[in-house]
Amino acid sequence: MTKYTIVVIEDEPDIIEVISYNLKREGFQVVKAERGDEGLNQVRKKSPALVILDLMLPGMDGLSVCQQIKSDPLTQDIPIIIVSAKGEESDVVIGLGLGADDYLAKPFSPRELLARVKAVLRRGAVMHDKDKERILIKKLSIDAMRHEVKISEELIDLTATEFKILYQIARQPGRAFTREQLLNRVIGEGVIVIDRNIDVHIRSIRKKLNGYGDMIQTIRGVGYRFSDG
Repeated sequence: MTKYTIVVIEDEPDIIEVISYNLKREGFQVVKAERGDEGLNQVRKKSPALVILDLMLPGMDGLSVCQQIKSDPLTQDIPIIIVSAKGEESDVVIGLGLGADDYLAKPFSPRELLARVKAVLRRGAVMHDKDKERILIKKLSIDAMRHEVKISEELIDLTATEFKILYQIARQPGRAFTREQLLNRVIGEGVIVIDRNIDVHIRSIRKKLNGYGDMIQTIRGVGYRFSDG
């Protein structure tokens, strides 16, 4: 079994020890850093499978670390989970916009942390499969080639924009998307659209998918994710 290396960048000693202990118990190799600049150096040196990143850090703040990782071709594909305190929602949105894959609000349980870590690593493995053109979730089928959504073989009538939004979030279950990210990926960058328009589309998609609509989860103050559970 491959041992994944995870870099944990967190300046609170108690939190970094709890995170490290639980990751090691699950068989992960852990590299710890209590400063942003030190953590960035470890990411460049170790090329880890995942980075767990606090936002409020000495040396270099978490958003700057995230930006540096995602702007470097050698590290840009490394997934990042942001950990944040309440009241930092705006920074979380910025971090996700910079390319972070998920976030956890403090305080969080070890079980929740491990679930997110495994989901992000699993999602990364799936995204390397370039042939994933059809998504199957129980009786829900999302076919990118045919541009069709079916439930129990019954065709669901989605608009082109609704299909793009659903496919975008369903192909990366568990990943948090900001409204701006969805707008840019579905409509295109540079087009002036009110980001709350996404909310209207999401409501319509949920209604059309009936029970499966509950798999589209609202992340308060951030955006949306498709359930990976």
